[in-house]
Amino acid sequence: MNFKRIAIGALSILLASSVMAQKSSAIIRGGVNFANISNSDDGGTSDSRMLTSWQAGIIGDLNLTDFLAIQPGLLYTSKGVKVESGDGALYQKLTFNPQYLEVPVNLVFKTPTGNAKFFVGAGPYAAVGIAGKFKGEGVFGFSNKIEYSDDDPLTAEEEGAGAFRVKRFDYGLNGLVGIEASNLVITANYGLGLAKIRSGADSNDNDNNKHRVFSLTLGFKL
Repeated sequence: MNFKRIAIGALSILLASSVMAQKSSAIIRGGVNFANISNSDDGGTSDSRMLTSWQAGIIGDLNLTDFLAIQPGLLYTSKGVKVESGDGALYQKLTFNPQYLEVPVNLVFKTPTGNAKFFVGAGPYAAVGIAGKFKGEGVFGFSNKIEYSDDDPLTAEEEGAGAFRVKRFDYGLNGLVGIEASNLVITANYGLGLAKIRSGADSNDNDNNKHRVFSLTLGFKL
């Protein structure tokens, strides 16, 4: 799979949409992710497992009206989880840190007046895993590249599934709030993963083993 072509194609669509929309712009964005993975059937997480990571990318701001916009994007985002156990000589820390190219498409409502605009929005996202590491520190030290299945998203089966592999494709829902002041955009976003991370797992069985990411980002409008 040619990830360079996927990235160029997604970016081309984003830029073409920006040109066609009235009063459109692009936002260069980066920030911090507070990533976790659900560990209960109802989708809950444990705060002690949260992994601090990062994201960066470009967001289109396609204004449909003075108060409504569509915001497609292309992000390089780092997710995952950490697990710590033991003390002293028995201390062990495991870090699972997959990295994705992610395409969100959010519908955003903005306050129509004033120099500073508040906004709220929601929408779906799709992502493809391209890199990442599974790392151990403490009693057992190691650092391995994450291996992804060679899944074709257009088929019902997951090709290339295995015991030490991760699903390549992720998808879910976003919710976001923020403020836009002149060329500065501050956003808080929550990503609710709907696909299980474990290779070969049924995503509809329960809400365990799915990405949960809260992010704070700073953007600049072009």
